[in-house]
Amino acid sequence: MIEARDANWWRGCVIYQVYPRSFQDTTGDGSGDLKGVTKRMAYIASLGVDAIWLSPFFKSPMADMGYDVSDYCAVDPMFGTLGDFDELVAEAHRYGLKVIIDQVLSHSSDRHPWFIESRSSRDNPKADWYVWADPKPDGTAPNNWLSIFGGPAWEWDSTRRQYYLHNFLASQPDLNFHNAEVQAALLDTVRFWLERGVDGFRLDTVNFYVHDRLLRDNPPMPPGAANDIPDTNPYGYQNHLYDKTQPENLEFLKRFRSLLNEYGGRAAVGEVGDGTRSLQTVAAYTGGGDKLQMCYTFDLLSPEFSAAHVKKSVLAFENAVKDGWVCWAFSNHDVVRHVSRWTKPGEDTDAVAKFAIALLACLRGSICLYQGEELGLTEAEIAFEDLRDPYGIRFWPGFKGRDGCRTPMVWEAGAKNAGFTTGKPWLPVPMEHLSHAVDVEEADPTSVLWRYRAVLEFRRQHPALIGGSIEFLDAEGDLLAFLRRADGETLLCVFNFADEPACWPLPSDLRRVRSAGLPGSEAVEIGANSVSLPPLTAFVGRLT
Repeated sequence: MIEARDANWWRGCVIYQVYPRSFQDTTGDGSGDLKGVTKRMAYIASLGVDAIWLSPFFKSPMADMGYDVSDYCAVDPMFGTLGDFDELVAEAHRYGLKVIIDQVLSHSSDRHPWFIESRSSRDNPKADWYVWADPKPDGTAPNNWLSIFGGPAWEWDSTRRQYYLHNFLASQPDLNFHNAEVQAALLDTVRFWLERGVDGFRLDTVNFYVHDRLLRDNPPMPPGAANDIPDTNPYGYQNHLYDKTQPENLEFLKRFRSLLNEYGGRAAVGEVGDGTRSLQTVAAYTGGGDKLQMCYTFDLLSPEFSAAHVKKSVLAFENAVKDGWVCWAFSNHDVVRHVSRWTKPGEDTDAVAKFAIALLACLRGSICLYQGEELGLTEAEIAFEDLRDPYGIRFWPGFKGRDGCRTPMVWEAGAKNAGFTTGKPWLPVPMEHLSHAVDVEEADPTSVLWRYRAVLEFRRQHPALIGGSIEFLDAEGDLLAFLRRADGETLLCVFNFADEPACWPLPSDLRRVRSAGLPGSEAVEIGANSVSLPPLTAFVGRLT
């Protein structure tokens, strides 16, 4: 794994995202906790990853599963204590793993003391800590901005007799980043966790921090432009020019980076949701070496699964982001699991899982895995009465929400609740996941789990895959081909996305290629002038 003393550990690292509520419960209350993560640290380390990303565990009313923070410097009792967190960090470091935590800075809970004070009057010390605005003369909201979670992005407060901005739930008021005191207070909370040994931060909705001072209306999305959100949500019909991604955010990110630099070897990855402008935003946020180390977008978290789409997405990043860095992922806690997105009913989801990890491991950038994908877990079907996600509840049945990818980890097929909890789990444990439980896959060398470990080990052995350049080659049909180069090593990577065999003709200067031993490529045939690949198969060759 990456050496702890390496200040650039984040460049090319493999991150494993843990959703603590669904990982391991040690108290029997049905929800996972920090002690559960510590208990399973050996398993995480066994995957061959470099870092873990913990989704929010801060004190919260849990209206949005912890993304509504009421105390940035406290652990919610459902997850444990600060002492439990310290033990988790120590255990992770003992295994050589970095710890990344989820910072939700764009908004707080409406139960945060800052907001309680801010809403109490128009002249209290924190009156300007959130985004307040007077109504229009007819009493309606200040502008046409919409909430991602449905309805207007403005909520009326009867005490101040003003509206406040919320890009998500009404119980998640937006902080006012135009106020220097707010920025300083948030950075103080970041310093709190740095002092506890945190190695990095995942910045939730990083481009939502700053809003347009003039509160100008968003124009409609141009005809034919891609929407941020499926048509079940009217949010996607606006071109979000003014409610997010404002230029003033760059100055805050510089302040954030300066704080990280005080501690050395710390890093941040930003979540950028910006529709058609995401890559330009990533370029701005990661360029220059004085803001974020890396960002991720939703380009490869989409339903599209083809060689053309991957090539288009990666090339677009390479062309737009000259000196920045990207973190690629196929699944996370906000999207349908990729083996379900990318397979049709009746197709082999395990084959897609094995193919996908080979592809992810070969892309230029850091990579992020989401808990359970290393088992090949599919998206769960959750009944409406079992939903906990406010997003899904609001837009059911056109959109079923995010609970289907947040169900509990399955550790032991024969244990109660698959070994996740002795109580009633907060979300149901899907019966179809039991055949993919950790103990089942540990015993099967042909399993998705074994393939993940083998591919990540293969990646670690090749500097060209961790930090090398990427050069795409011509390929017809549903084939993807590119070269990775670093430290005198050149690797040829070819991927057959199709459900039938394919043959890729070797360019004349690449005909001295030999298999590099990528796990799962044993059936690939290397001829004098071509490489023949079975369906959903990857090949990595070393040029000799």
